[in-house]
Amino acid sequence: MRAELLRYLKEQVPRIFCLKKESSPQEEEEIMQSRLLYPLECFLFGEDPQEGLEKLKQGSTSSQLCGRVFKEGETVYSCRDCAIDPTCVLCMDCFQDSVHKSHRYKMHASSGGGFCDCGDVEAWKIGPYCSKHDPGAATAMVTVSYIMERKEGRGRDLLYHSLYERAEKLFRILLRYVTDFLVWEENFELSPELQPQTKDNAYYCVLYNDEHHSYDHVIYTLQRSVNCDQAEAQTHTGRRAVKRATLRSCQQAKDLIMHISLQPLRVEILHSSVMAHQTFALRLGSWFQKIIGYSAGFRQAFCQVALEPNPDSDRPCLISRLMLHDARMYKGARKIVHELIFCSMLMETEFKRLFAIEFTKHYKQLQKDFINDDHEKSISITALSVQIFTVPTLARHLIEEGNVIKVIVDTVMELLREHLDDSNRFFFLGYNSDKFSRIQVIFHDLRYILISKPSLWTDELRKQFLEGFKVFLSLLKCMQGMEEVKRQFGQHIAVEPEWEAGFSLQIQLRHILAMFQDWCSSDDDILLLAFRECHKVLMQCNNQPFLREAVDYYMCKHILHVRPYKVSQDPVSIHLPISRLLAGMRDHLYEEMRTSTAAGVKKKKKKLCLPCLFQENYDYIQMAELPLRCVVLAAQVSAEMWRRNGLSLVSQVYYYQDVKCRDEMYDKDILMLQVCVNQDELIQWNRLTEEMLYLLIVIVGERYVPGISHVTKEDVTMREVIHLLCIEPMAHSSLVKGLPENESHETGLETVITKVATFKKPGVSGHGLYEVKKERLEEFNPFFYHYSRSQHSKAEESQKKRRTQEGNDKALRPPLPPAFCTHFASIVRLLCCDIIIHILRRVLQRAAEERTTHWTEAMIQRALHLIGQALLEEKTQLEDSTVEEVTFDFSLKALIGSEHGKSVFLLLSKIKAVPSLEAQKDMIKWVLQVSYNSAIVKCLREKSCPTASMSVETKPEESAQDKEKAERKRKAEAAKLHRQKIMAQMSAMQKNFIESNKMLYDNMPESGTQAIGPHRGSTPAEREVLTCILCQEEQEVVAQAPAMVLTACVQRSTVLTQCRGKIPKTYPLLMPPELAVGTHTGSCGHVMHATCWQKYFEAVQNTTRNRLHAELIFDLENGEYLCPLCKSLCNTVVPLIPLEQLTFNYENAELIGQHLTMPRWIQVLSARIKGLKSVTQDNGKSGLKCFFFFFFFFLCRRKFSESISEMLVVCATTVHRVGLQTVPNELCPRVPLMAWNTCAFTIQAIENILQEEDKPLFGSLQNRQVRCYRLIHQVPFSCKLLSSLFSVLLPIMSRKTTPSLLEVDFFHLLVGLVLSIPSLYQEEAVDLQPSAVSSAYNHLHILHLVTMAHMLQVLLISTGTKSENNWAIWSLLLVLFDRLLCGLLIRLIPDVPGSSVAERVKRGIEPFLRCAALFFSCLTGVHPPEELFNTAGVYPRRRNRLIDLPEDYSVLLNQASHFQCPKSTDDERKHPTLCLFCGAMLCSQSSCCLSQVDGEDVGACTAHAATCGAGVGMFLRIRECEIVLRASKTRGSTYPAPYLDDYGETDPHLVRGNPLHLCPERYRKLNQLWQQHCILEEIARSLEVVNVMFAFEWQML
Repeated sequence: MRAELLRYLKEQVPRIFCLKKESSPQEEEEIMQSRLLYPLECFLFGEDPQEGLEKLKQGSTSSQLCGRVFKEGETVYSCRDCAIDPTCVLCMDCFQDSVHKSHRYKMHASSGGGFCDCGDVEAWKIGPYCSKHDPGAATAMVTVSYIMERKEGRGRDLLYHSLYERAEKLFRILLRYVTDFLVWEENFELSPELQPQTKDNAYYCVLYNDEHHSYDHVIYTLQRSVNCDQAEAQTHTGRRAVKRATLRSCQQAKDLIMHISLQPLRVEILHSSVMAHQTFALRLGSWFQKIIGYSAGFRQAFCQVALEPNPDSDRPCLISRLMLHDARMYKGARKIVHELIFCSMLMETEFKRLFAIEFTKHYKQLQKDFINDDHEKSISITALSVQIFTVPTLARHLIEEGNVIKVIVDTVMELLREHLDDSNRFFFLGYNSDKFSRIQVIFHDLRYILISKPSLWTDELRKQFLEGFKVFLSLLKCMQGMEEVKRQFGQHIAVEPEWEAGFSLQIQLRHILAMFQDWCSSDDDILLLAFRECHKVLMQCNNQPFLREAVDYYMCKHILHVRPYKVSQDPVSIHLPISRLLAGMRDHLYEEMRTSTAAGVKKKKKKLCLPCLFQENYDYIQMAELPLRCVVLAAQVSAEMWRRNGLSLVSQVYYYQDVKCRDEMYDKDILMLQVCVNQDELIQWNRLTEEMLYLLIVIVGERYVPGISHVTKEDVTMREVIHLLCIEPMAHSSLVKGLPENESHETGLETVITKVATFKKPGVSGHGLYEVKKERLEEFNPFFYHYSRSQHSKAEESQKKRRTQEGNDKALRPPLPPAFCTHFASIVRLLCCDIIIHILRRVLQRAAEERTTHWTEAMIQRALHLIGQALLEEKTQLEDSTVEEVTFDFSLKALIGSEHGKSVFLLLSKIKAVPSLEAQKDMIKWVLQVSYNSAIVKCLREKSCPTASMSVETKPEESAQDKEKAERKRKAEAAKLHRQKIMAQMSAMQKNFIESNKMLYDNMPESGTQAIGPHRGSTPAEREVLTCILCQEEQEVVAQAPAMVLTACVQRSTVLTQCRGKIPKTYPLLMPPELAVGTHTGSCGHVMHATCWQKYFEAVQNTTRNRLHAELIFDLENGEYLCPLCKSLCNTVVPLIPLEQLTFNYENAELIGQHLTMPRWIQVLSARIKGLKSVTQDNGKSGLKCFFFFFFFFLCRRKFSESISEMLVVCATTVHRVGLQTVPNELCPRVPLMAWNTCAFTIQAIENILQEEDKPLFGSLQNRQVRCYRLIHQVPFSCKLLSSLFSVLLPIMSRKTTPSLLEVDFFHLLVGLVLSIPSLYQEEAVDLQPSAVSSAYNHLHILHLVTMAHMLQVLLISTGTKSENNWAIWSLLLVLFDRLLCGLLIRLIPDVPGSSVAERVKRGIEPFLRCAALFFSCLTGVHPPEELFNTAGVYPRRRNRLIDLPEDYSVLLNQASHFQCPKSTDDERKHPTLCLFCGAMLCSQSSCCLSQVDGEDVGACTAHAATCGAGVGMFLRIRECEIVLRASKTRGSTYPAPYLDDYGETDPHLVRGNPLHLCPERYRKLNQLWQQHCILEEIARSLEVVNVMFAFEWQML
C-alpha cells in the first residue's frame, strides 16, 4: 500500500504544484482536493467521504476539551479565583459561557502558542467547563482518573474496526511522508521512491524571511535582485519562491540577494519536484487537523502513529523528529506542526503524558536550538513547555520519571558555563544580551514545574526532588558572591562594570526561590534535609573570607571577640542567593514548629524531627556575616562613600531594596540578621551612625514576617499598603506596583484594601485614589524598612502635615509592634544591652553639648525612635499580667549616670532646648511622657514610688499645652459665630433695601431686544481695554488704533455632516444642506498686539527649525504656531473690531417702512444688482424714489487702521487656504465667500454644542467664542457673488448653474446675503455703507425671504418631492409667502393634518432660527430677550455624536477577535481599530491595507480619516485599549480610553488585565473634544509635553 500511494503521489504532486504556469490559489486548491485529498478520504472511509462522515458523527461525541489554539494578539481570560495558576486561560467564547464571567478575572493579549483550557479539570478549582463543553452527565467535576481511562479499544468503540485500521495505516504513511519532507535537507534530489523518471531543469530560488531583517529591507532586496515592483515584493512573506528558472539563473539571483546586505537573507535553490512535494506536505498538515477533528478515534490513531518508536532504525519517533528539526523549519511549517500537536496529543491525556516524556528527553537539545534560533519563543517548539509542565500530575510524573528539575537546571548550567570565572562564579563581562535573554526564558519552565506544590509526597518524588534541589544549589553556588566590588580610591572608575545580567538572573530566580521553599515546607523531612544541604553548600563557598585575624575589643565592661572585615576596603558582593535561601528555610522551620505547637500536634517519631535542628551547632556569626556586609554596603552607598565606583553600584543597591528584588534580597538579609541576633548581639559605629541606628530599628521593629512574630501574610500586606498610603493617596495600579508579587502574579491587595483604606472615585479626568483610614494611621512607622530615601521624606512630611491640620503635635511615634515568637523573643534584649544604651547616650550627649559637627538631626531622630521602641516594649511587658518578672530593664539602665547628668532622660531634657532640634521637640516630649508613664506602671506593679530622677516635669508641660489648645479652639469658635452674625445682618439689609425701592426696580426702562426690523434695539457703547499677553501693555480696542489680535485655529470639519464619508472633491460655491465638510475657526481667547504677534511668529520660525521633530507639533510652512500662553495650536490670528455705537431713529424707520415693502425691496434690489441705468429705464420715477429711500440714510463707510485691514487679509486668506486646501491667494474671488462660510459654520457648531450640552442659547457663550466670528463681516465682498447668492431665491436672477432649494444650506446663504449686502452701496468715487435703518430693513427682508425658502425646503424634503424647475419653486414660494397666514399651507400636503405640517415646519426651521439669533446678536450687539437665556430648543436635524460603545469592554474584544482583514489571507496579528466617528473597523499598522492619498502610501486609519473626518480622526485601538487622535498624515497622539476598571483607572495595552467598563463622563468628554474642534489642540499639547526622540510614523497607522 505504501509503495502504491507514494507512486501515485510521485505522479500527481508535480502536476499540481510548482508548475511553469502558475495557477491561482483557488484553482490549485480545487485540483489538489479532487486529485489528491478526495481519493485519500475515500480510502479512509471506504465510501463516499460525506456519507462516511455522517455515519461517523452519529456514533461519536464531541470533545469536552476546547483546545482552541490562540493566535498572537488574541484576547484570553484567566479567573483569579478559580485558576490553578496564571497560565490557565479561556478563549473568548468559552469565557462568555462560563461561571468565571462573574468572578474576578483578568484579560490580556496572548503571545501565541497556547490553547484554551476549557474542559481541563486540572486547570480549574471549580467550573472547568463552559456551557458548550459541559458533558452534562453530572454536576460534580469529573475526576482525573476517569479521564485517564482510555484504552485502545475506545477508538474501536467510536469507529468500525476496519475504519480504525485504515486510518492507522494511512496516517502512518502520510505522517512519515510529511515528516520526511519537513526535515528534508536535499535541495536537488528526492528519495528513490519519489524520484521522477525524467528530471526537468526547473528550479526555484526560494527566499526565507527571518526576524533579523526588516520588512522594508526585504522589499528593497527583492526589487533590486529579481526586478519586481513594490506591490509584487510585498506578497513575498514567509517562505516564498521569488524566481523559477534554470539552475544557473537561480544561482545568479541567489548570489545577488545575498550580496546586497551585510547580513544576508536566507536563500535556497530547490528543484521544482522537491518544492512541489514540500508544498503538498504542508497542505497535508492542515488536512490532518481537519480529519482528526472529526472523531476522537482518528485523533488517537494519529497520536499512536506519531509516538510509536521506529523499529527499523535508531531514529526517534516521528513527532520527535519534527521537534528536533523545529529550529531549521521556516515559520509557516512550524505553525502547522505546532497546531497539529495541539489538536492531537495535547487533547488526549495519556498521549499527552507520552509526548511530555519525549519532550523532556530532548529538552536540552531543543533549548540549545532555540538559543541559536532567530525566531521568537512563540514560534518555537519550546513554547509547548507551558502546556506540559503546568499540569500538576504531569509535572510530578516528570520529576519522578525523568527528574525534569535536574534536566532544566543542567540545561541552564551548560548554556551559562562559558560565563564562569576561575573561582567557578559567574562573570558576565561582554555577554551577548540576545542570547542571555533567551537563556533566561528557560527559568520559566522551572517555574512552571514548581507552580503547584504536592499535597502527597512519595518516596520517589522526595528522592528526585532532593536531587534536583542539589543541582539547583550548584547553580546558586555559582551566583554566591559573584561580581564582587571594591571601593575605588583616588580617581573615578574608568569603565562602568556590567551588572544588569546578574540582577536579571536574580529577578528570574525570585519566584523560583520562593517556590522551592514552599515545596520544602510541605514536608518536614524534605525541609530538614534541604536546610542542611543548603547550609552545607553555604559553608563550602570560600569567597569573601576574613582577611584579618580575630581581635578582642573592650566596651562598656564587655570583651568583644571580633573578626574585622572592612567593607570600605575589602571586596564585597551583593549577590548572596544561598544565604538568603537559608534564611527563608530557617523561617519556615520556625513557622512549622510554631504551628505544630499551637495546634498541639503530636507527631509520630521519625528519623528526622524538627527539634533536632536546634540541637545542632551552627556558626551563626558566619551565617550573619555576609548579609551584614551587604547591609553595610547599602548604608555606605547611601552615605555616598562609593561615589567613585560609578552609577552601576548605585543601581545595584537601588534594585537590592526595590520591590522587584527586595523580598529575596534585602528582606532575607534582615531575616538572617534577626535569626542570628537571636543567638548573639551585634554592633557597629560613625557618620554611618545614622544607618547603623536605622539597622537596629529594623532588626528590632520589623516583625511582620510569619514565623518571626504571630502575624499572617494578610497582616504583612496590610502593613505594606498602610505605609504606601501614608506617603500619599494612591491609585490601585500604583499600589500594585509597590507590592511584591507571588508566583501567580498576585499581591493580595484586594483582600485587605477595604480594611485599611477608603476609595475616592475619579472625576472626568484622573483616576480613583485610595486614602488610608484614620484608625490605621497609628500603625505608621516613619522608619519602615521598605521605604526608599525619597519615600521616607515624603511620608514624614505628609504625616506631620496631617497631624498639624488635625491640631496634634508633630511627634511621629513608633507603632506598637506585634510580639515576637518564642524563638525570637530575645531580640528585644538588644534594646537594653549596655552597648546600645552607651551608643544612645553618646549621641544625645553630643547633641546636648551642641557640637554640631559630631551629630545630625537624622541621628537624633533615629535615637529617639529607638528609645521610644524600648519604652513601648518595656511598658508592654509591665502591663502583661502573665509575666511574673519583667527582665527588660531599659529604664533602669537609661538612668545610669544621673549623678553626673549623663542619664538618657536628663540628656533628653537638655536637648529639648536646642534650637536646631525644634522639629524634634514634640517627639522628645512624647518620649519623656512615655518614660514617666512606664515609671508609674512599674511603680504600681512593684507597689513603690518612682525615683526622683524619673520625675521629669512632663505633666505641667502637658497641662499647659492642653490649656493653650483649648484657648485657640474657643477663639476660633467665637470668630466663626461673629462672621455668621455679620452675614445675616447684611442679608437682612439687602432684603429691606429691595422692598423699600420696589417701585424703582419695577419702573426701569427696557431696552429693545429686536436685532432687525423697524423696532431694532440700539447698539450700546462698550469700551474694551485688553492686555497683550506678550508685552503686558494695555490698549483700548478702537477701529483706528493698531490691531489687537486673537490667536485662532482654522480647520476643516465634518462634525455637522449628514453624509459621513462623502467629502466632495471640489468645494461648492453654495454650501449644501448635508454640510459634508465645513471650515471651523476657533480661538483660545488670548490677545496680543499684531506687531507683537508678528515678532513672536518670526522668533518661533527661527528657533524651531532646528528642533528635533518640531514638524510633528506644528507646521511652520502653513503658518502654525503655539499660543504663547496656553500652548494651543494656532494657524492664524483674528483682529478685534469693536461694535460701533448706534442709536436707532424709529421715526425714520416707520417712514421708510411704509414705502419699502417686500416686493418693492426685491424690485429695487434686483435693479441695483443689474445696474443703475436699468432701474431708471424700467421703473421711472417710482424707481428713483425707491432708490432715493435706499440711499437717503447712507453713512460714510467705516474706516479701519492699516494694521487691522492687514490682519483681516491674513485671517481671510488662511481660511481660504485651509478650507479649499489650496495655495494662499488673497485675490481669489472665493476668499470672502470662505470667510462668510467659516462664520456660518462656526455659529452652527456652537449652536450644536449648546444643544448637545442642553444649555440656553445665550448666557453660556464664552467671550473667545463670540470674538472669534464677530469681526469676519468686515471682509470685502463683490457684487458678482451677491448676484450668485440671490439667484437661489429670486427667479429673475437665476442661471443654468443655479442650485435648487434642496441643494443649499440656508443659514450659510443668510450669512452671505447679510454680510454682502453693503457691497451694493459701493461706487468708484464714493465708499458708503447703509444707514442703521436701511440695514435693519435689509436684514429683515433677507431673513423673511430666506426663512420662507427654508420652510419650503423643509416641506419638500418631508414629502420627498424633488424640484427640477426653479420657476416652479419660486411660484410655490410666492404662494407660501402670500397665504401663510391664511391657513392655506396645508394644501401643499393634502394628506397630512395641518397641525402635523405646522409642527414639522416648526421643528425643521428651529436650528436655523437659533443660529440666526446668534448671528444677528453678534452682528448688531443688541441684547437678546430673556427667553433665550433660559430655554433650549429641540434639535430636528440628526445630531452627530461619537458611536455608541458597549458598557463591557470584553464585548469589543470579542468583536476584535472575530475581525478579519478584508485584504489579507494570513493569520498574522492584526490591530483592529475602531473609528469612533462612524463605527468602521479598520486594520491599522499593517502592510495589507496600505493605500495612497495624494500620491503617498498611508495606513488604513489615515486613509479613512481623510474621507470620514476631513483629515481628523479619533480611533480606538481595541487590543491596546487606547484612543488615537489624528490630525493630519504626519501628526497624532494617544489619549486614555474611556474604559475604567473597578478602581477608576485606565489600562493601556491591558497590562493589568482587570475588567473594564465604559465611563460615560469620560466618553462625553471625548465627544466634546471632537465637537468643540479641540483634537488638533490636544495633539499639539501632547506632543509638546512628550520629548520625542524617534518620530512615530503616524501616516502608517
